[in-house]
Amino acid sequence: QVQLVESGGGLVQPGGSLRLSCAASGNIFSISAMGWYRQAPGKQRELVARITRGGATNYADSVKGRFTISRDNVPTPVYLQMNSLKPEDTAVYYCNAREYVDYGGDDYWGQGTQVTVSS
Repeated sequence: QVQLVESGGGLVQPGGSLRLSCAASGNIFSISAMGWYRQAPGKQRELVARITRGGATNYADSVKGRFTISRDNVPTPVYLQMNSLKPEDTAVYYCNAREYVDYGGDDYWGQGTQVTVSS
């Protein structure tokens, strides 16, 4: 089992910045990748950014050049630095940890943190 605790989020004006943090505990040796997803009202949850245990990253096209995923240690904690925020970035952001297939390949989720971009 992996437990995820998120922090950060809040209300910011367009063009502003926010930083999300996610700390994993429990069987962290089973984690192959960590990432951030978001879900806006009436929309499906989508991948925002992801970093593998080896350090490879990938981003949604809509956030490339504005958001950066990083970490202090392997594999946790993980951060999402969000710059040049737009109203369309408004959503609940969820931290995700994915296990190696050999450990079951399960996905674990944080409780979610609201990000609202509005003037």
